[in-house]
Amino acid sequence: MNRRTFDMTAGVATATALSASRVSGANDRVRVGFIGLGNRGDQVLSAFLEHRDCEVAAVCDIYQPYVDFAAKKIGGNPKQYKNYRDLLANKELDAVVIVTPDHWHALQCVEACAAGKDVYVEKPLSLCVAEGRAMVKAGRDHKRIVQCGIQRMSSPMCQEAAEVVRSGAIGKVTVVRAFHVQNEWSKGIGSPPDGDAPEGFDWEAWTGPAPLKKYNKNRGFYRFRWFYDYSGGQLTNFGVHYLAQIHASLGVDAPKAVVALGGKFANYDNREVPDTMEVLWHYPNDTLVTFSQFNATGAAPSGKPCEIEFRGTKGTMYFRTSGYEIVPEVVTPNEFAARTPLDRTVEKGWRTGAKAQIEAKVVAGSVKDADHARNFLDCVKSRKTPTCDVEYGHRCTTAALIANIAHRSKAYLEWDAKAERFTNSDAANKALTYEYRKPYKMPV
Repeated sequence: MNRRTFDMTAGVATATALSASRVSGANDRVRVGFIGLGNRGDQVLSAFLEHRDCEVAAVCDIYQPYVDFAAKKIGGNPKQYKNYRDLLANKELDAVVIVTPDHWHALQCVEACAAGKDVYVEKPLSLCVAEGRAMVKAGRDHKRIVQCGIQRMSSPMCQEAAEVVRSGAIGKVTVVRAFHVQNEWSKGIGSPPDGDAPEGFDWEAWTGPAPLKKYNKNRGFYRFRWFYDYSGGQLTNFGVHYLAQIHASLGVDAPKAVVALGGKFANYDNREVPDTMEVLWHYPNDTLVTFSQFNATGAAPSGKPCEIEFRGTKGTMYFRTSGYEIVPEVVTPNEFAARTPLDRTVEKGWRTGAKAQIEAKVVAGSVKDADHARNFLDCVKSRKTPTCDVEYGHRCTTAALIANIAHRSKAYLEWDAKAERFTNSDAANKALTYEYRKPYKMPV
């Protein structure tokens, strides 16, 4: 199967680094099984293979060429499976890494927890809100470590950036803007006709709990995320990364309301999800957060090479995975002038004495898959909460999922985070879950 598949403190990062230096070898190894070995699965596999105390003892995928590639990369003789349930039944495994398409995450994670395995599951955590809550419950009920694969949560630089914003260093943050800027015109993912699946690729098994549609090249490997049966589009694919950083930086875990506009405005392929989109969330403490998706190249509209802008009253942080920059705001001690034709000098001079209240700052850093894998392995051993625990991953994913519901229902939706329900739309609440295709069902 293919899948592209915080404690936000310096202390977490330090503890992770120290534990990595104390690896003792074979007697301290974590035996891991991989479910899903496609594009993202291969990347996450590389991250785990960097650690000497990780033994990838089993691999599973319905597409044999992926299994062969992974087995060669791992070396030795990892056990091979086509059915993930057979891998979960392997009592020699301590943990599993799930890197399948989004619509498989919940079912496989819940079953893995029930099988006594700790779980690393790729983001976005789930396809719907009810699935995410079921994953949290399974992890808690079975006392499992469940790490969501939002790798920036294990980056010291990302943790530092979040602490800077959360501490009030750039003032009161009233607006946060996030961007997915990618020009896919003129062909996008194309519009191939329905047809037969490649030889050796079990389309029915890949579809799993999702509705069974005719095979289309764009519904399979990697491109599944352009179709609602399997994914939430770039809003969940990239947006969950951004929301994780935003939640940690603002010290919040859920929005109060959401609205979204957009669609297939360029309309150059057979996708279902928007190519152009604007989402607006209202967060506690009165911060507006936006996600902008559009066809363009280069920097964000600010002209800065950033993913996220944190707009504070004292300055702005421009954040990206290679570092962040703080640009001070020039602040005047005077009230905004009352404009009048009788005394333009007051209007012209109201900014007298304006100066920056904070210093400019540029910080370099990085986000590494291997750091997130390291944190998971450490937590499997220590039983401590990982940097992107399943509850945190669920909350970040939920914010993106309810934005898709707002877009598809063309509604302004108010959100009760405790009840995980909309307070102003019974119709929208029906989209918080979906019925699995028989015979698939979520274990009770």
